[in-house]
Amino acid sequence: MDGSMTKVRAAAYDPGAQYDIDVSEVELRRNAAGRMLMARIYRPRGTGPFPTVLDLHGGGWNRKDRLAEQPMDRALAESGLLVVAVDLTLAGEAPYPACVQDANHAVRWLKDNAARWNGDVSKLGIYGSSSGGHVAELVSMRPHDPRYGAIAHAGPHDATVSWVAMRSPPSDTLARYENAVRRKNETMIANNTVFFVPRESLHEGNPRAILARGEKVRLVPFLIMQGGADDNVLPEMQKEFCQAYRDAGGSCEYHEFDGATHEWVAEPGPNTDKARETVKAFIARQLDG
Repeated sequence: MDGSMTKVRAAAYDPGAQYDIDVSEVELRRNAAGRMLMARIYRPRGTGPFPTVLDLHGGGWNRKDRLAEQPMDRALAESGLLVVAVDLTLAGEAPYPACVQDANHAVRWLKDNAARWNGDVSKLGIYGSSSGGHVAELVSMRPHDPRYGAIAHAGPHDATVSWVAMRSPPSDTLARYENAVRRKNETMIANNTVFFVPRESLHEGNPRAILARGEKVRLVPFLIMQGGADDNVLPEMQKEFCQAYRDAGGSCEYHEFDGATHEWVAEPGPNTDKARETVKAFIARQLDG
């Protein structure tokens, strides 16, 4: 497995900084279902250039959009990061790997366009929430997979990223599905059934299983933030994945938030504040490395 990283110098970043920001939107691309996927730009006001983050939303692959993580996106942008949140194709529009293809394309598109918003992509990273974290894992581990790169883009860049920060990602999709069955969570069972078509893709697109199979993957630094009281993605699932990622040669930081449920960052509170500071500190370490 490939854990190598190109040595580049990123723009300076102080996680304790405070910037005013401007928010705008641009069209990204029209998906096969005919929906225009949009990108929401959170741009700090300042000299820059600013290190750049791509935000991939959650929603169990079946719902939500670029607006899902506005509080986190704003907090990161206000610390001096160009944050770009993008829509992803939903499973009802097209199953796996359509949203992974969107994300792969978005990485390449953002590398080509970030300078328009004073962004620096020399160490471009991803912030992914829940199913968006799953997508981020697949994009970062398989940046050159021809299936994921199927959406044409005229620019010169590839889909490699330098780091990934995540909240509650289903890093073991099979274990998460089995947990939904045990808990008789019909919504989550349906989400999996609609997204993983054909059924075998539940295993093929499973980050934990990818490592177990010994596939040749790219191993960039991961941050996983996990709610200790999450009954959707269980803490033990994340711990096992992180250990497998480390065993394969990658770096995986694991932070568990006591008493936090699956989507704790959606509500103000000490754990949400802690999550924002954890992400900013992780990003600062990646940019300074």
